[in-house]
Amino acid sequence: MTIDQAQLLRTYAEAADTAHQALTALDQISGDGDFGDNLREGLRWTVAALDARPQEPAMAVAGSVFLDKVGGTSGPLIGLLLSAISRALTDASDEREGWATGVREGLAAIQRVGEAEPGDRTMVDALVPARDALDAGASYADGARAALAGAAATADIRARRGRASYVGDRALGTPDPGATGIALLFWALARVAEPDSGLGEVNELVPVPGKAG
Repeated sequence: MTIDQAQLLRTYAEAADTAHQALTALDQISGDGDFGDNLREGLRWTVAALDARPQEPAMAVAGSVFLDKVGGTSGPLIGLLLSAISRALTDASDEREGWATGVREGLAAIQRVGEAEPGDRTMVDALVPARDALDAGASYADGARAALAGAAATADIRARRGRASYVGDRALGTPDPGATGIALLFWALARVAEPDSGLGEVNELVPVPGKAG
């Protein structure tokens, strides 16, 4: 099965829309509150670009949109990841290896630019377990579970990088929004590639902080 990149990105866009309130609330606790907007708008622009340029590789289109149009710290970093995945998928003879290579190289690019390490409470904390799972030959669903677990674990981390590092212990108990948003990429990948994998729904996996039910 060849994964439909455009469908994956549309699924990611739907996930970002569903999770927008939660991601915004998380970022209001640990940042400046714009991450939900940036991710949602970047993916909406991506979908529009895909409609206008259907002949171009979808992940490459997404990478260019995030690099060129999405603001904040997260936009360019997500653009680096998506662009690396696009290049790896183009070059790889095996799609699974392409995803593993793309995530590995995208993570390396993000770390070169942002200098974050695991345990700094950033998107790196979702990317590292996803990379490790895919490098080990795990299913896409297991990669998504690893990313989601990595993002959830940031709730127990005092930030050492990014805006959250300025708020001290205030963010403890809630996961990092960037890690959570990146984990949704892997959720979308698994949803498209392995639809019977049993992953939960976005509103269950990314609840609004403090909202019962």
